[in-house]
Amino acid sequence: MIASFPMYDMASLQGANDALWAAVRDRLRARGMPAPEALDRVTGLWEGWTAPDLVLGQTCGMPYRTRLHGQVTLICAADYGLEGTPAGFYHSVFVARAGDARAAAEDFAEARFAYNQPESHSGWAAPQTWAAGRGFRFRPTLETGGHQLSALAVAEDRADIAALDAVTWRFLTRHDAGLTARLKVVGRTQVAPGLPFIAAPGADAAATFASLQEGLYSLPAETRERLMIRGLIRIEATQYLVVPTPPGP
Repeated sequence: MIASFPMYDMASLQGANDALWAAVRDRLRARGMPAPEALDRVTGLWEGWTAPDLVLGQTCGMPYRTRLHGQVTLICAADYGLEGTPAGFYHSVFVARAGDARAAAEDFAEARFAYNQPESHSGWAAPQTWAAGRGFRFRPTLETGGHQLSALAVAEDRADIAALDAVTWRFLTRHDAGLTARLKVVGRTQVAPGLPFIAAPGADAAATFASLQEGLYSLPAETRERLMIRGLIRIEATQYLVVPTPPGP
């Protein structure tokens, strides 16, 4: 059995994620549903997302709409309370070096663009869809492997602009202020459904959702605040599927 929350699991948040899983695990077991003792931080992303014994995981919207839809059970999305964004949805922020004279994302149309990976909605698809609506495409210069690494690439002048998941950006402002102080936000993308919680095919979505929700609200307020989860939102699969997917790098 596997349970994994890999999308927002930086070192400073692992304790809070462990607490959330422990609370969810106990409620799943109370419903007679098997659940692993601890979160899995070893199994690869795709191996975990497609595991036939995935009890609960979290994926990105782009892998869900392009490859996982119909292969997993959609549970819900979390509401992170992002300003100007519907509950359960999110967006990306464009970041540039703090000292860069360019003030808006449009000014970086010919600049060096860093992205975390080509199957990321927030780091690749959302910014390229945003750019296409303005008649250009960001020039993919550097694949970094992670949002924090993309931010670092911009700060270190190995790239000029990157798009970061707005939830990750908020976490970075809390936990890596030395990095974010070297950057500035120069724009944001359109909103999209938030990162979906999923389970293996055939999972009891209602019972899993209830266990996740009860587990979340059982946590101390301080732990919930560290996770920044305001609530859980049931979002229909069709809302993920209509989000555009641009060509890869």
